[in-house]
Amino acid sequence: MDINHLRGKRVVILAGGESSEREVSFRSAKNVQKALENLGINAPIVDFCGDNIRDIVQNPPDLAVIMMHGKPGEDGTVQGFLEMLKIPYTGSGVVASAVGIDKYIFKLVCRGLGVRVPDFTLIRNYEGIDKAFEFAESVGYPVIIKPRSEGSSVGTKICKSPDDLRDALNENLKTFGDTLVEKYIKGKEITVGVLGTGKDTFALPILELRVKNREFYDYVAKYTKGETEFIIPAELPDKLYKKAQDTALLLHREIDCKGFSRVDFIATDQDVFALEINTIPGMTELSDLPAEAKHMGLSYEDVVVYILKSAYE
Repeated sequence: MDINHLRGKRVVILAGGESSEREVSFRSAKNVQKALENLGINAPIVDFCGDNIRDIVQNPPDLAVIMMHGKPGEDGTVQGFLEMLKIPYTGSGVVASAVGIDKYIFKLVCRGLGVRVPDFTLIRNYEGIDKAFEFAESVGYPVIIKPRSEGSSVGTKICKSPDDLRDALNENLKTFGDTLVEKYIKGKEITVGVLGTGKDTFALPILELRVKNREFYDYVAKYTKGETEFIIPAELPDKLYKKAQDTALLLHREIDCKGFSRVDFIATDQDVFALEINTIPGMTELSDLPAEAKHMGLSYEDVVVYILKSAYE
């Protein structure tokens, strides 16, 4: 698809919203805006809230570029809103977005596809926490807790004892609602970006994330310069390297992601375990997917073109 037809059209970048990833969303949006300018496309950033939502209804753009991380931009809500207005938009659709944001449903899909994930249990907000202690005792400490539907490692904690688990779980259930308790697997943190839609997809070089001063690749490590060392390509045996790329492609296609996605894994010496899929990966100056694409010889603008094409595929 030739993107020249977008020049002179009303293109907007949807960012912000009310999620915990609001700030990161604006950082991604500003980088995408600059890339669009380099491609000859003028695209203002629109904070998706309040009167701006009403303005979209009253003055529909020709294209919405969604750069909203977390809810409501990455869970299918904005996608459904735009579909009702018949406004073309970038990235994955309603179903893929809903699956991607929900770590519990994602893990069930992985199991159905034969993709390995760490052992886990879901603690629903209306349940007691005894189930979590039983699970932790069965798999052994430490365990990891994470909100069911948050991104950027918000609310993710490593619990090394029953007291840690009780405190962290009570806080998460109060703040985020349903929370996953997951077996801790010691290994390399890796991530695999995917570009394209349908059969025309390909995996990017694998990025290994070596965190310097944090326990794991948390929010601070993700968005603070100098906190994480990027190793591209990841130092993995060939067999595991290929398996991680093949698995990322499988998940991107089967979940029906469009344009771009990123799958995070833990790699041990024997296997790779899928953690989550990001249907709107970060596009900041420190984000993983643009770094992977750059190693492959693709510019930031090249990645943005794949994102734009997804609106019409």
